Amino acid sequence: MARDWGTVCQEATSRFPPLLFYTHSLISDSESLIARLRSGDPRALARAISAVENRAAGWSELLQAIFPHTGKARVLGLTGSPGAGKSTLVDQLAKHYRKENHSIGIIAVDPTSPYTGGAILGDRIRMQDHCSDPGIFIRSMATRGALGGLARATADAATVLDASGRDLIMIETVGVGQDEVDIVRLADVTIVILVPGMGDDVQTIKAGIMEIADIFVINKSDRDGADRVEREIRALQSLATRNDHWTPPIVKTVASEGVGTQKLADAITDYEAFLRKENLIFKKNVENWQERLVEMLRDAMLEKARARMEENNGSLERYAAEIAQHRRDPYSLVEQIVRGDNRK
Repeated sequence: MARDWGTVCQEATSRFPPLLFYTHSLISDSESLIARLRSGDPRALARAISAVENRAAGWSELLQAIFPHTGKARVLGLTGSPGAGKSTLVDQLAKHYRKENHSIGIIAVDPTSPYTGGAILGDRIRMQDHCSDPGIFIRSMATRGALGGLARATADAATVLDASGRDLIMIETVGVGQDEVDIVRLADVTIVILVPGMGDDVQTIKAGIMEIADIFVINKSDRDGADRVEREIRALQSLATRNDHWTPPIVKTVASEGVGTQKLADAITDYEAFLRKENLIFKKNVENWQERLVEMLRDAMLEKARARMEENNGSLERYAAEIAQHRRDPYSLVEQIVRGDNRK
């Protein structure tokens, strides 16, 4: 027997909430969505994050509408090499802050395969203890080819979580290398996680990712070599002083057993107190927004350039083929696109 479209959509939405069927209605019920989002409704929160992540119709207007309601959440960034135990440490911190009755949003970024375009998004498997806790919202995101340890929509997702009234937002980056440091432009507190036994420790912890740390964590510190990692961090700290004169503390943890979680939380509190005492919070926010504005402008200009190429029947593939065949040079082509004249 034939069924009406409304019934079909209702059934489908109940089976696959809330990732499907939001694009068309995002603008029409944006006021309702924002009201439910601000009340902490997890379905509205998931729907809003999906909209900004997928750049669905009305995503920019949604962010514009909720931005005045942001700026209250504390953002913690946790970064480090693959296998450092970031997810487990995030899980332990979440348990700690929930005992203090803080509401939490977690964004876990997973790498996207350069071959298939897929991502496992498996961080929530390690955080199953929180699946029934309405005070914790966990969202996994794929990098979709973005470098720097974050997805392009991570900052926007954090904005949505902030507007939903979450007290604390924790962002776990992809397992990163020495210069993938985008998290520092987004987080209020950046935690760099290291582990002993990763080979040449000096090579592992040298300049780059080391310079962004507000707090160092040596996880799996029950392993041999933890003291050596600590000594080498302190040796590096003695070679240079930060502009704000903060010396990042070193906290040893065994996240799988919950060891050191309280000390890490205390170190976070101490750094936040230092920022308030030195009146550095506003300065840090300004610096972060400078970097984010540049990134936002870069993305907007890139989309504008792509639209111009399509209007003039151009394509990256065609231009790349012409350059590979030496039928044109890339330098003049880029200048033409920037001027808005990329016709052949």
